[in-house]
Amino acid sequence: MAWNAGQKYLAEFLGTFGLLLIGGGAAVFSGTFSGFDPNARVVLVSAAVGLTVMGGAYAFGEISGGHFNPAVTLSMALSKRMPIRDVPGYLLAQVTGGIVGIAVVLGIAAGGSSDQYNFAQGGALGSQCYAGFSAPLPPCYYSLGSVFLLEVVLTFVFVLVIHLVTRPENGAKNLAPLAIGLTLVVANLIAINVDGASLNPVRSFSPALVSSVWSSAQWAIKESWLFWVAPILGGLLASVVERAFRPSPG
Repeated sequence: MAWNAGQKYLAEFLGTFGLLLIGGGAAVFSGTFSGFDPNARVVLVSAAVGLTVMGGAYAFGEISGGHFNPAVTLSMALSKRMPIRDVPGYLLAQVTGGIVGIAVVLGIAAGGSSDQYNFAQGGALGSQCYAGFSAPLPPCYYSLGSVFLLEVVLTFVFVLVIHLVTRPENGAKNLAPLAIGLTLVVANLIAINVDGASLNPVRSFSPALVSSVWSSAQWAIKESWLFWVAPILGGLLASVVERAFRPSPG
């Protein structure tokens, strides 16, 4: 069955919209739970992000590949597993979907308590961060270099898993979304207490852009470059390594 470009772009828009609405929403709305264990919040947000990607991959994977992430799209393009001509459309759909998703989160937060709204503003709608540009503490204790390394390595692992479990010759390909979602859960469990866990440029850029309307949250847009460069680098490295695991012809 062939899907046209518009259907692919719509699938990427909706999947990324869901990721920011649910994953980003979990990060924003769980921050003011009275008496909520911070470690339990890490598990909650990790599960929200990973399970949303899993559901999106099952729903839209057959249509667009279920990327919802520029690092994945560029890695797949480098591996020639998608047409180069589709890349701009995918990236535009992902960025737009992410912005709309987190804008809905802001709209919901604006109708909540003052504590909820202040938390959303103080954390720049759940933006990721490193120690710089007046980013809030916690979780922004770690240096630029530490966060860059974390994002490269974890995105590399995540995207490599995507490459390997979605290959045509993989006999358990129908379980690929499960493997992808659970890998993302584990990566978030590691990274949330370091930088908030990105592994996806749109996951960071969308809240940073929307929250830039607040002067106190403009640190996020200033730091968002790292969460473009590091995940994309990790994704491209995964594409290179994936070639080493390709079966020999014949």
